[in-house]
Amino acid sequence: MRQPQWYKSSRSDNAGNCVEVAGNLPGVVLVRDSKDPSGPALTFTPEAWRSLVTHLHRAPVD
Repeated sequence: MRQPQWYKSSRSDNAGNCVEVAGNLPGVVLVRDSKDPSGPALTFTPEAWRSLVTHLHRAPVD
């Protein structure tokens, strides 16, 4: 089984508010808090992940 290759989000800040994403596994995208790498990860289908990212890009920023 392949291991996830984690990448830190380009939107992460220097205050420790970081999200890491692994998209190298077939049929799944994993998302975790970089401060807790052994903790739980959210699991998305690639389609659901694309939909979420698209929605977030369109959301207004306060």
